[in-house]
Amino acid sequence: MTSKKITDFLLGLIKKQIFIPIAALLILVIFNLAADPSFFKITLGQNSEGFPVLSGYLITILDNASELVILAIGMTLVTAASGGQDISVGAGIAIAGSVILRVLCGTDARPETLQAPIFVAFLVGCIVSMAFGGFNGVLVSYFKIQPMVATLILFTAGRSIAAWINDNALPIVVEPVFGYFGNFIPGIPVPTPVFIAIICIIITMLVLKFTNLGLYTQAVGINSNSSRLNGLDPQFIKFITYVIMGLCVAVAGFIKVCRISSINYSVIAKDIEMDAILAVALGGNALSGGKFNMWASILGAYVIQFLTTTLFKFNVASTALPAYKAVVVIILVVISAPVFREKMSQLAKQISGARKHAAANGGC
Repeated sequence: MTSKKITDFLLGLIKKQIFIPIAALLILVIFNLAADPSFFKITLGQNSEGFPVLSGYLITILDNASELVILAIGMTLVTAASGGQDISVGAGIAIAGSVILRVLCGTDARPETLQAPIFVAFLVGCIVSMAFGGFNGVLVSYFKIQPMVATLILFTAGRSIAAWINDNALPIVVEPVFGYFGNFIPGIPVPTPVFIAIICIIITMLVLKFTNLGLYTQAVGINSNSSRLNGLDPQFIKFITYVIMGLCVAVAGFIKVCRISSINYSVIAKDIEMDAILAVALGGNALSGGKFNMWASILGAYVIQFLTTTLFKFNVASTALPAYKAVVVIILVVISAPVFREKMSQLAKQISGARKHAAANGGC
């Protein structure tokens, strides 16, 4: 392959939106390979019940990233349509989880038997969470409130609402089947949340492929007035994206409470909204709205979790974790900025032109 073809290939690769999360992932992989190759070791062992389970840092990344991946899907649509972000998703997870536990436990915080089927509790959690998502959507789309300000209401009050739903009690579900959804199904060595995340990804991609949701969302985000002139209803489309965000929050909340079969209102999903926003940004999606790449956001979510797990691996204190993560993410987001990428593209062209000029002079 000639140097020109290599240069053209690299330029084309750099211009692709998904290049940044892929590059970030490669950097983290190389760093961990150099620092400690055992980071990538996966072992098959047994849990306390004697069932086979896979363990290792890679399994931890795939498992712990599940909720973030699901939230990144909804956050991408919200960002694309409204040009703003939903900062209430952590509080929304607390509400959804609290509702699910309320339906399952009833008025008894530690019932011996479930008061309702798990599927029914999940559906109720979805409906309530979508209603709160719709509340945010109404404020943003119909009352024209800036998204971060509109969702600040639920961000502030959400955890108190979650605690109020269960009268400030901490319900505990003793039914083992409930825990399967947040941990392992007996006989299956891969964590259940990984499968839930994959199902959500598949459903999302099918919806984007066979419906006009993605097209309409991008059209509204790029130019709301133009989309209205073309027969779309920008307000309704923005509203729908927040309802979808609510559904994603409900699924994430279900996984969260299934992991421990209980809930801690003040700690559950703490700061996860920031990671979801960073996943969208790391995917190269403009936080001002418009065109988006869902695959890039999903990959960005896994990169964020990869970074988090790497920092924990090297004993970074949990209190210092946000600072380290912020520095790395700022660098990656700056690199993914269109202005930076354009400058790099121009520099590469100048280098290529200089080489051609030198080759031409040398040939004379």
